[in-house]
Amino acid sequence: MIVSWDEMIEKGLGNFGWTRFLQCILVSVAMFFDSQQLFIGVYTDDYPTWHCTNHTTTCTSNSDICKLQKSSWEWDGPSSKTIISQFGLQCASSFITGLPQSSFFFGCLLGSFLLATMADTSLGRKNMIILSCLSMSVISIVIIFSTNVWIYSALKFLIGFCRSSISTCCLVLLTEKVSTEWRFTVGIIEFVFFTSGYMFLPGVAYANRNSPWKYLYVWISVPAISYSFIAYLFVTESPRWLLMQGRVKEAMEMLKEVNENAANLNPPAEEKRVSFCQLYSSIAVLLRTSWAPKRMVGVMGLGLGIGMVYFGMPLAVGNLNYNIYLAVVLNALMEIPSCVVTYFLGNCGRKLSILVFSVGSGICCIVCVVIESEGVKVGFAVASFFCACTAFNVFLIFMVELFPTCVRNTAASVARQAVMFGCMFSPFLISAGRKNKVFSYGVFGVVIISSTLTLLGLPETRGMPLSDTMDQQQNKEGNFPL
Repeated sequence: MIVSWDEMIEKGLGNFGWTRFLQCILVSVAMFFDSQQLFIGVYTDDYPTWHCTNHTTTCTSNSDICKLQKSSWEWDGPSSKTIISQFGLQCASSFITGLPQSSFFFGCLLGSFLLATMADTSLGRKNMIILSCLSMSVISIVIIFSTNVWIYSALKFLIGFCRSSISTCCLVLLTEKVSTEWRFTVGIIEFVFFTSGYMFLPGVAYANRNSPWKYLYVWISVPAISYSFIAYLFVTESPRWLLMQGRVKEAMEMLKEVNENAANLNPPAEEKRVSFCQLYSSIAVLLRTSWAPKRMVGVMGLGLGIGMVYFGMPLAVGNLNYNIYLAVVLNALMEIPSCVVTYFLGNCGRKLSILVFSVGSGICCIVCVVIESEGVKVGFAVASFFCACTAFNVFLIFMVELFPTCVRNTAASVARQAVMFGCMFSPFLISAGRKNKVFSYGVFGVVIISSTLTLLGLPETRGMPLSDTMDQQQNKEGNFPL
């Protein structure tokens, strides 16, 4: 039976059995380690507590540490507990203390640009995930040899550069391994593993609370290196990507392994797939149409606002005068109901879902500025993060659905560049927010609410099958709103 490419892929991937489920699990494990690298700075770059060694009128718990003699106070715990205490940054400017995490996000920004099309062209989704995870983890081992904040920041930049493709490639690979019916579900699997890694991090940090910050990097890096080799052996490539590369035989064999009925399907001889083997050729394809660049601008504007709050709120827990281990756990726990809510939003409009939760997150951020009670402030901060999580989860699925296979990973990576661009400013805002919450929570709230204006120029994608070429995308959607 001869069918079109779309029908062949949909029927071939229609059977979501244990083999597909295990493949999705194995791919998603990379997000477990990715989330830990994202938020490890909450502990390694934290401003530790201190105490007076001789209680006099010149040294009290409310004293300015920078105006005290070094002999009159000392850190709680080892002096190597965080980079602030080890590198003597207690009196450094917000630029210096925020530099490592900002360098990390700048690395993510640059990496998304330089590595994006390699997953669409030469390397593919699978190899890009493995290479990124392995290099990220190796550099995380090397970073323990840092002797000052400048070397540490440079290595944080490299970690961010290497891990920049993990999240996008995982999501793209997962959604391309299943049919339209299961697309939203496998996206939830990725979010669950991201949440699991985030929740596991406070436990590892607490177990090493009296140890140097370097131990934390070792504990999260060694398992990630082991995973990279396991994934290389057992993870399979995207059949859609194989077809786009002209590797029809490999794609058909993969479809037949997934679904026995696929053996009765014959690919159309008259329709040929274009192989994009030239590096960065997918960017040229993306820019060739009039609608795609405009759509990219809209997605990037949306991602900037949502990403700034989603990644900024967890890093800002140190400003709440609350137990830092418990605060991270509370934020991480919000990922669980967020994933549940995201699952049930599968049948709802993407645009409406993003709008409601983004505005809700922004309002909670602004409330954190105006209230005085620390307990109530923690509650609103957690609520803001929950809304940002849900909006971000739907946004990730939304941006994948907006572009065809030939440029999907490139477009998603470029969109994430906007996310990382917003995140670059978060560490500086958080450092400044230690004295005035307007610079952190106030800015977060205004930015995420403003970003929802870009939804006006983006189409609804709920229930729409994934396209493989630019022409297919345009034919399926008809007249574009942009």
